Amino acid sequence: MLDVAEPIAGFHAPVHRALTEPILLGGAPRALAIVNGTLAGAIGLGLRLWIAGLVIWAIGHGLSVWAARRDPQFVDVARRHLRLPVWMRP
Repeated sequence: MLDVAEPIAGFHAPVHRALTEPILLGGAPRALAIVNGTLAGAIGLGLRLWIAGLVIWAIGHGLSVWAARRDPQFVDVARRHLRLPVWMRP
């Protein structure tokens, strides 16, 4: 009988911590932070609505940081949820 604490010879592979953690930008998922910043920049610079652009950026980034604290992969989960047909959802 094998002891659980004892590693099996030949089956040990060290994994760096960076390979298991999600890529975050300012605490928010990278892709969502880029989309949020682009949208806020387009509104702030393109339409010259500086305050509206800052407000959109602050609220969007705050919400995405809040959601990433609960589940760092919430964007992938939401994307998969929207892709699946209704009859396959639990």
